Order: sequence, then structure tokens, then C-alpha cells
Amino acid sequence: MEKIINIIESIAHEKGLRMSEAKEAVSTALIRTAQKVFGEEYDYTVNIDEKTKELNLFQKVLVVADDDERLEENSEEGEKYIAISDAKEADADLEVGDEITYQLSLDNMGRTAAAILYRELEYHIQRLLEQNIFEKYKEKIGELISAPVTRVDNNENTYLEYREVQAILPMKSRIKGEKFKTGDTVRAVIRRVYIDKKMGMQIEVSRTTPKFLEKLLELQVPEIKDGMVEIHASARIPGERAKIALSALTPNVDPVGATVGTKGVRINAVSQELHGENIDCIEYSTIPEKFIARAMSPAIISAVRIEGEKAIVTLPADQKSKAIGKSGINIRLASMLTGYEIELAELGGTTSATSDETGTEETTNNPDALKALFGE
Repeated sequence: MEKIINIIESIAHEKGLRMSEAKEAVSTALIRTAQKVFGEEYDYTVNIDEKTKELNLFQKVLVVADDDERLEENSEEGEKYIAISDAKEADADLEVGDEITYQLSLDNMGRTAAAILYRELEYHIQRLLEQNIFEKYKEKIGELISAPVTRVDNNENTYLEYREVQAILPMKSRIKGEKFKTGDTVRAVIRRVYIDKKMGMQIEVSRTTPKFLEKLLELQVPEIKDGMVEIHASARIPGERAKIALSALTPNVDPVGATVGTKGVRINAVSQELHGENIDCIEYSTIPEKFIARAMSPAIISAVRIEGEKAIVTLPADQKSKAIGKSGINIRLASMLTGYEIELAELGGTTSATSDETGTEETTNNPDALKALFGE
């Protein structure tokens, strides 16, 4: 085990690992080898001497009374316990219950031990690499990626080659009507990273989450990328319609105008990526009533009253159809965007519709929703 530090440094450099990680992998591999050679019932420790660059393997032995029955568990292959009388011959200060260690040598154990050590080292280095990759991509949840399609399976799940890993775009996370083939380049956001027992580490991406819309806008709108315009919330019914709430950090910037762009060039570019999804840009307000009224656009709202988690929206009768939208899409999106259950009431009339009646979709109008969305 001479100059083990040099070997560990080579492993760390070749595999792109930190020195501490490589040391831990080598130590674990050596302990597992000792367990297989000497027996798993014994306790082992590893010490790496930085000065001599040597690695030493030790076995722990518990000091017990001379008449302790556990002494009978010792075997020719090794000892788990040592009688106090024998222990004091080496160190007079030892007491019952103390642990002593003695060095083991792997140099004379032959090719079998060397082969076991090689396999163990290979296994633990590989697990360490996979764990590092897993942690790296966990930090990328919510980021936009662009990657080529490598295959599409019988269930229409699309597989992408992204850097050193494979990403999967499930059929449920595609916009309705989308189909991809091998060689296509697909953009999506990383939705979650997980370990599959059979397939190993998996990256799941999505094109239906509101986060995908936000990332596409960030690409198209410099003011959003630079932080001059902030996205407060977004909601989508993928491939059909979306609403996004925006605000500007300075009064001289129009958040909606900047996002839409001259003649709609910016918002149209995003809409095209989303297969014609109609995107409503709304100026955010910290006043819930005002924010809800804006979210109900294109309907003209007369008044908004907040009752806990519910918003009672009063409007003229001729605005009801606009407020609800085709198949209830407008009121659903407004509810998702604002976080309130919206109930419509005609001027001088009775309740006409609620957002609850039309179901719910994915939304990013608060941090908890984001965590639930990305599986954090």
C-alpha cells in the first residue's frame, strides 16, 4: 500500500472528484475487502498517513473480562474480543470496555484479495460519480435545456441526450398534438431528478409546466433576463392559453409592453414555440382586488370583494361570457394565476359561475406550488 496518496490523487484527477471524496471511496472499498476476506463480523478502520503516503488497515478489538463468554466467539481468522489479562501485557493502562486496534496487512493475501479490492474500488467510485451527477442536476431543476431526441418508445415517451445523462420527456408532459422523432432538437425544463432502481438516475423534463413558459419569456425578453421586469405568477392550459403576471422595478419600464415587444414580436415567438398558445400578459398588483380584476381580462369588472380564499367578482351581464371564456378557460386561468377561487356575480343579480366548476391546472403563483410542481 505504498504511496497510496499518489494513487488516490490520480483517481480524483481522472474522475473529476474531490480529494476527500476519493479518499472516502478508497477507504470504503478497503473495508469492504477486509470484511469479505477476514469476516464481516469484525470492525475495521482505515488510516491514511499524509506524510508517508501510506494506507493502513486496522481491526478493532474490544477488551473484556477474562471470564467473558464472548471470548468463545473468536476464531482462527480473527478476534473480536481480547481478555483484559492479555490486553494489559500490551498496555497496562487498558480497562474492560476499552477498544484496541491492530494493523492488518493485505500485501500477503494473494490475488483473490487484490481482485476483490479492485472490484470494490470500481463500484464505490462509480456510485460516487453517480451521486455527484445526481446532486448537480438536482440543482438544475426548473432550468431550460435544449437537447436532441435519441429515441421515442412505444408509449410515446421521448428520450433526449443531455450532456452525460439521458433525459425523458413523458407523453403527459408534451403539449397536445406534439410528436417528435429521432434527431429533433427539443426544448424543455427540468421538472425533477430521481433514482430508478432499474434505470439508475433519471431526469424528467416538461413542456407543459408554467415554468417552461417563464423560461421561454426569459430568453426572448432581455428586461426579464436582466431583472428589470419580474414574473410574479404564471398559469397555463398547455397549447391553448396562458396568463402571466408581470411587474417592473422602475417606473420608466412598461412590463407588459416590454414582454409583448414591438408589434408582438417577442410574445409571438414564445407562442410559436408553444404551438400557438395564446398568452395574456397582465400587470401585477399587490392589491388583491386590482390583481384579480386585471386577471379577468378581457372582461370588464365592476367590483371585487375578497372573502377569505374566495373572490366575489361583480360584472355586467354582457361581460359574463368574456369572464368565463370558452369552456371556462378564462376564469380557470385567472383563479390559478391569483390563487383565489373566483365566483362571478352579475350586477343586481345572483352568482353565475365559479372557477371551481372548471377544474384546476398547474400554476406557479406561489413558492409552495413551485415545490409541488417540481417534486421538491
